[in-house]
Parts: sequence; C-alpha cells; structure tokens
Amino acid sequence: MLGFYLKGLLLAVLAGVAAGVVTALIGGKLRVGWVVIAVLAVFVAVLSRGVVRRNRTTYTITDRRLTVNAGLLSRDLHQTRLERVQNVNSRQSILERILRVGTVEFDTAGGSEFDFSFRGVSNPREIVRTVDRALHDLPRISSSI
Repeated sequence: MLGFYLKGLLLAVLAGVAAGVVTALIGGKLRVGWVVIAVLAVFVAVLSRGVVRRNRTTYTITDRRLTVNAGLLSRDLHQTRLERVQNVNSRQSILERILRVGTVEFDTAGGSEFDFSFRGVSNPREIVRTVDRALHDLPRISSSI
C-alpha cells in the first residue's frame, strides 16, 4: 500500500503541473486555484481507492486455519490449515518500520499456488507470535508402533 500511495502522490503532483501548464497556455497566466483543485482531486481519488483496497482484504488466524479474504464485489478466499505452516517470517522496510506495518509470510507444506502472506499489517511481530502460539497449541498426533 505504501508504494501505491507514493505513486498516487506523484500522480497528484503531475496533475498539478499539467493543470498549471494548461491554465498558463490558455489564460496567459498560472491559475493557482486550478492547480490546487487538480492536485486535491487526484489525491482524494487515490486516498479513496487506497481505503477501498485496504478494507477489501481481511486476514484471519484461528486455532485451525489461516485465511485471506479479498475483494469488494467479488470475493477470493484463500486458506490453509494451521498444521501445514512450516515457517513464519516477517519483514519490514525502513519506512514500514516507521509506519509500524509489515508483511508476514507463511511457508506451507507441499508448496502453494497462492502466495500466502499477510501484507501491510500492523505489528507483524505480534502476528508471528500469535501464529507460533497457535502452532504450539495444536494437538500432537502420536503414532504407536
């Protein structure tokens, strides 16, 4: 999401530059009001789209499953059983650390067609600890020989 917002900010600045150039060419002088309107319109559109993108994805951890539910009008549901999780990793860039968000990646047994990760989540270390506790609490199946 961070990259999305940075691109949106750049797009808003470019819209302001374009509005400034057009008003200067048409009216003979720069109209600051139109530049501000162009920048704000693009910025509000980017923020709105970002909120929709963020709210359309739900991550769930239960005592049996990890679930990624994504989509607004149509929905995609990806889940894996908790006992299939082999490794849990978190990563944060410098900017993500400042914003206190990150990505938690799950390696599952047998591979997966779906990249199973929780992206842009707050406090990724706590999510890793939660999954570790859930894995530790799984009932152990013992075989007798």
